[in-house]
Amino acid sequence: GKEKFPKSQHWGYCNNVAMLVGEDKPGIGGEPLPGQKLKPEYSVFPKGMGSDAPAWVAFDKQVLSFDAYFEEEVPDKNQELYRIRHCKIYFYLEDDTIQVIEPHVKNSGITQGTIVRRHRIPLPPPHEDQFYTIDHFNINIEVILYARRYKIIDCDQFTKNFLRKMGVRLNPPADRPDDLYTKERQKILDSMKPLRPYERIDTLKQFLEHDGQVLRFFCVWDDPESMFHDPRELVLHYYLSDDTIDIKEIIPVNSGRDTVPLFLRRDKLPKCAPSGLYQPGTITSRTVLNVFGKLVGNRGRYILDNRKTGAVHQEFYRDSDLKIGAVINVWGRKIILCDCDEFTKEYYRTKYGIEDFTPVTYKASPPTKPEKTFPPYTGFGSEEDSLCSCRGLLLKPPQKDFKKFMEKDRSGMESNILRFLAKLITDSPIDKDRKFIISYFLSDDTISVFEQVQQNTGILGGKFLERGRIKKPGQELFKSEPSEYFKAQDLYVGARVCFHGHNFLLVDADEYTFNYMEKHANEFSMADIGVILKKLKDIAEPRSREIRQVFAAADPEHTKVIEYEPFRNLIVSITDGAFSEHEIITLGRCYSVREEYEMDVHFLLAVAQEQLKKNSFENFEQLSAVLIYNDREKRGVLPHEMCRTICKSFKLPLADDDLQALLTMFQDDSKQVEYKKFVDGLNWRENQIPAFQTIKVPLKNEDDSSGQAPSLPVKRIKYLPLLDDLFGKEE
Repeated sequence: GKEKFPKSQHWGYCNNVAMLVGEDKPGIGGEPLPGQKLKPEYSVFPKGMGSDAPAWVAFDKQVLSFDAYFEEEVPDKNQELYRIRHCKIYFYLEDDTIQVIEPHVKNSGITQGTIVRRHRIPLPPPHEDQFYTIDHFNINIEVILYARRYKIIDCDQFTKNFLRKMGVRLNPPADRPDDLYTKERQKILDSMKPLRPYERIDTLKQFLEHDGQVLRFFCVWDDPESMFHDPRELVLHYYLSDDTIDIKEIIPVNSGRDTVPLFLRRDKLPKCAPSGLYQPGTITSRTVLNVFGKLVGNRGRYILDNRKTGAVHQEFYRDSDLKIGAVINVWGRKIILCDCDEFTKEYYRTKYGIEDFTPVTYKASPPTKPEKTFPPYTGFGSEEDSLCSCRGLLLKPPQKDFKKFMEKDRSGMESNILRFLAKLITDSPIDKDRKFIISYFLSDDTISVFEQVQQNTGILGGKFLERGRIKKPGQELFKSEPSEYFKAQDLYVGARVCFHGHNFLLVDADEYTFNYMEKHANEFSMADIGVILKKLKDIAEPRSREIRQVFAAADPEHTKVIEYEPFRNLIVSITDGAFSEHEIITLGRCYSVREEYEMDVHFLLAVAQEQLKKNSFENFEQLSAVLIYNDREKRGVLPHEMCRTICKSFKLPLADDDLQALLTMFQDDSKQVEYKKFVDGLNWRENQIPAFQTIKVPLKNEDDSSGQAPSLPVKRIKYLPLLDDLFGKEE
C-alpha cells in the first residue's frame, strides 16, 4: 500500500473531472510526497548567460553525433558467438530527442538502418521517470537504451566543441573493435578475386563529357527500287556519348508511304557490307582461352587472353568518317550526307579544323507559285466585300482591325479624334467664307465633315459628309488593286485634300490634335520637332549670320521674344515656302512663351474636385501628412517632381496633364510647389468650389456649333533658343 500511495497522489480534480495533474504537484502544505523528487527551480548556469531564445530556436538544426557499438549474441552458430554492430547515436539539442542509426553493410543479412526512432528516451530503472539529457553523454562511456548497452567510442568535432563549452571534461577516445566473423568473411572474399589483371573498358568518361551532344546530318537516299526514283530525305543523328547512330526518314505529305518511327534504330553502324556479316558470337569484347582442354578430368580451365589472339575486329562509323558529301553504307544502302546543323558545323570546326560546309543540292527548287490575280472591282458593295468573294467558296465578311479599334476607340478624356478647321478652295464668293470641321476617327480611319452654322449666309449648316472612309482622288474605279484611302498622316494644317470633288484647305486644328500629333511624332513627321529642326538647319545654316540679324531686327526693343505673325512670316521667307503651316505652328509651339495662367485656376480646380468627388477620394489628411514629412526643412514648398510622385503614389484619379497643370499653378519661380495651398484647393470636403467658371481666353477662330473650340493661340515666340539650337550659341 505504501508503494502505491505516492503515485496515487498524482491524480486530482479539475472542473470536477479526475485527471493526472502532474508529477511535480506537492502534497498538503507544499511538502514533497514520499519518494517524490522535485526538479530544481533554477538552472545550474548563472542568470544572464546564454540566449533568451527558446531551445527550439537557439538549437535549431544542431545535432550531437556519437560513434558507438553494441555486442549482439548469436546463438546456435559455431562460426561466431557474438557480433559487433557499429552505429551512430544522434542527440537533438532542440528537444533532447535521441535517434540510433546503423549504417548499411553489404550482404550482411541483417535488417539495418534506424534501430531506435527519434524520441525522448527514459533512463534505465530505477530512474525510468527521467529522461536522457546532454549531461549523460561523454566519450568512452556506456549508455543503456531500452536494455541494450551501447559503448560510445568517439564523436565528431562539433560535438567535442559543444561539450567543452558545456563544461564537460571529455574522456580519451576508445578503440573501434573489429568483428571477427566479418574479418573472416573479408578474407574469403579477397581470396576469390583473381590476381591477374582484367581488361577495363571505360566508357563513363566519354558519356559524362558528351552526354546530350548529338551531331545531325541531313541525308538523301536514292532508292533504286522506287517506281519514280524520287530521293528519300533522311536525318542522321550521331550520338557522341556512345558513338551510336540512328536515322529518321522525313516523309512528305501525301507521299503514299507509311509513317515509321525510325528508318534505322539507334546502334553502332558497322562499315562492312551485308555480304561480310559475322555470325552471332563471332565478335566478343573479350577473348577466353582454354588452358588444359580436356586433359585434366574432362574439366577445362579458362583464362582471359590479353593479347586477343584470333579476335575479330570490326570497324564502326565514327565522327571522323562523317562529313558533307560523304557516302556511307547503311546495311547496303548508299546514303549521301548533304548538310548539317550549326552545332555540327561548330563541332567539326573546333575538333578537326574543317571550314568548308558547302551543302550538296539534292532536290530541285520548288516551282514558283503563280501570282494570284483578282478580277476588277464590279462596283457592287465595297471593294473589301467584293474581294472576299474571290478568296474562297465560302463567303465571309471582311475582317476589321479589332485590335486597332480597341486601342484607338474613345476612352475617358481620350477621344482619339483629330479635328481640323477647313475652308473650301473655290472662287465663289459665297463658298469662300464657309467653315467646316473635318473629324478623323483613328479607330477605323473614317472621316466625317460638319459645316458650321453662320447667320445670314443662306446656307444650312450641319452634317456635310457622312462618316466613312474616303478614297484619294485620281484612282481608277474598276481595277483589281485595292484603292488608297486618306490616312491620318495626310491631314495637317496647310494640307489640301479633295473629298468627293470638294477641295478643302485645312487652316487650323484643335489643341487635342496638336498634342496627339506631337506625342506620336514618329507617325506624324509634320509634328516631329527633331525632323523640322533638321530640315530648317539644312536650309538656313549657310545664312546663319544674316538670319540672326533678321530676327534681331524683328525685336527692336531686345525683349528676346517676337509675336507669332512676324515669326511665321520670317520662317516662310527663310524657307521660301518649303515649310507647311503645320510645321511652322509646331515650331512656334515648341519655342512659345508659356502664359502663366492660360486657364482659369478656379475652373481647373472645380474640374479636379468633381473628378475626386466622383471617385470618392477623401485621403487629404494623409496626403498632406506625407507632403509635410517629405518637407524636411519645413519651408512649406516641395519640388514639382516630388509632389507629382507623391500624388501618383496616392493614386489620385486625375489625368497626368491635369495634375501637371495644377502643380504648375501652385509653384513659384524656382519650380517649388506650395503643397498646403495645393491640397486645400483639391479638398472638396472643406473648400468646395460651387460652380464652374468659364474659360475667358481669346481664340483665333470662332467656336463651331459642334462645341469643339479651335486651339489656343501661340502668342509670342522665344527666338534665341531656336537660333541656338539651329546654329549653336553665339560667342
